[in-house]
Amino acid sequence: MPSLFKPETETAKVSDVCLDVLDTAVRQAIWNRFGLPFGHSKDILAEINLLYNWSTMLLRIIVSENDIRRLSIEDVPSSVEELYQVGTKLGLRGGFILQFEDPDFNNQLCNLTDIKELPLGRATLKVLFTADDISDSTLDTCSLPCPSSGDSVDWPDPFPIPQFSHDVELQLKEANCRYAKDGSVMVISKGLKTDILDTLADCMSKISAYPERHHYENVAKALVEKHPSLKEPGSGKGWYSWFHSLKFKLGNYRQKLSAAGCPEVVINKRKAGGSKGKCVKKSKKGEVHYCPDPPEGHSAENMEEKRKMMEAEMLKRDLDHQLIEDLMVATFSQRRKEIIGDQPLITEVISRWPALLHERQIRAEFKRIVTTDLVETFLDGLDGLVPRLLELYKAATKSGKKQSLKDILDCLQKDDTNERRRTAALLGLPHYISGEDPSAVIRMCNAHGETLDEAMKGMQLGLLIGYEDAERDAFPKEVFNIAVVVEEKIVLHNIKDVAWSYAMLMGVIYCVNLEYPEAMKYSFEFLQRVVMKIKPDQASARVHGLRNRILSPSPRNSKQNTSTLVVEDILALRFIFLSEPCLLSSLDKPLLWMDL
Repeated sequence: MPSLFKPETETAKVSDVCLDVLDTAVRQAIWNRFGLPFGHSKDILAEINLLYNWSTMLLRIIVSENDIRRLSIEDVPSSVEELYQVGTKLGLRGGFILQFEDPDFNNQLCNLTDIKELPLGRATLKVLFTADDISDSTLDTCSLPCPSSGDSVDWPDPFPIPQFSHDVELQLKEANCRYAKDGSVMVISKGLKTDILDTLADCMSKISAYPERHHYENVAKALVEKHPSLKEPGSGKGWYSWFHSLKFKLGNYRQKLSAAGCPEVVINKRKAGGSKGKCVKKSKKGEVHYCPDPPEGHSAENMEEKRKMMEAEMLKRDLDHQLIEDLMVATFSQRRKEIIGDQPLITEVISRWPALLHERQIRAEFKRIVTTDLVETFLDGLDGLVPRLLELYKAATKSGKKQSLKDILDCLQKDDTNERRRTAALLGLPHYISGEDPSAVIRMCNAHGETLDEAMKGMQLGLLIGYEDAERDAFPKEVFNIAVVVEEKIVLHNIKDVAWSYAMLMGVIYCVNLEYPEAMKYSFEFLQRVVMKIKPDQASARVHGLRNRILSPSPRNSKQNTSTLVVEDILALRFIFLSEPCLLSSLDKPLLWMDL
């Protein structure tokens, strides 16, 4: 291996090994020469890292004395804060700190303060839970109510079966020993089954009071794997009856949660004379804090008083943005309870919460709900997909069937800036997805031709893009103003960029708990799960298929050759080919080792 690319350790990452040269070379030599998409350098580098275990980390996580887990992370965190996000994958709740076994001190535990302190490749971490409560003096965008069953947490897989009561554990231990000897299953008494189901229901409700079908299956399967004596005789899977028992138990347990005042369950409580078939209100778009409990020590009267203070502050000419921010944080749980439980009209929301639908608070509220930055997540995700999206659009227009999509791409022939490429990628998405009609969601409006009432007529949710040009193409060259419209009412305007307006529209949808427009539901789901990467594992079949098409490489361009490789290309290819000689077969003409 050339010394230029020789890593200091066997587990060094490509990004640590002359990344500038390698990245440039891989972009030019791999994608341009072999016909792979130019914009996927990060993906291919990740695959190279994964091939040599340069970007994977194997963790042994000690949650408790009886709960020690193994976890593999594909993308090595760049900071301790990113590593803390692993806690959500494990279903950890509340505050905690991480300690690691330090090899410099004979593997004694030390607090983790810098990600560089972790051993490369694999490490052992210990979770120490803290009992620190959020104080009223630290009100900021991230100061949220204590975690509750209304908070969406990634479901652990496999599900960690908790410790049961001492007498139940003794019975299970004896039964498991008999099963190991002769394969006999346990005769489960009613009391024993009730104790097991009560414990499991309590653990499941702390993650979500409304689990999905595969979550129940996950728990039932984990139960019989840990305690094989609980398998049901005559069943292929051995856990099917536990699956149904858990569903009934969770239904009964939700009644207890409702009586105890759990917000997530209370909002679904059927009122007298109400319909039995109404839709259950639960996190559906990856909300982390969907309907949180009120902060400890804050009553409904106290939060209403703070809401009125916020309302009065919004009437002033010179706003105190920090005070408004603090008041919006303090009243977050009350606001979510109203919006989700009462489902008010947008005019009522604006009347009671006048600060909510301002750009600054839309971003802050989205971060309180999803815990990620709205604009940064949206634009970063979009920029990584634009090149491949435009390639797919061009391929789809070759048949001549998608004229509207071709008109959008033709606009880039006149002005191919990054901003317009973003616009083309977003506006072209519903035209590319079969069966979608964006006319009721995305509308163009001539500032000198139509009135706002005419332009917004029938719009329940969408964007109104204003332009001043006498003539326009599929989308205007210069945007005059973009407005977010909800229920035929403008809730946000003076946006000058189409991509930014899409981000704001997604923010409004989360803030006011709106459903995606039926005419563009797959486009919005794509923005959520693929662009913003919010719950990407729960994508529908159509969105999942589109994501696969985007991530798959484009056909090899056979006209390209390797005769004009630049010096940087040769260095990078030499490193890759020496490590993996089979890649030489991908070249259009054979290369001798001396050529490299």
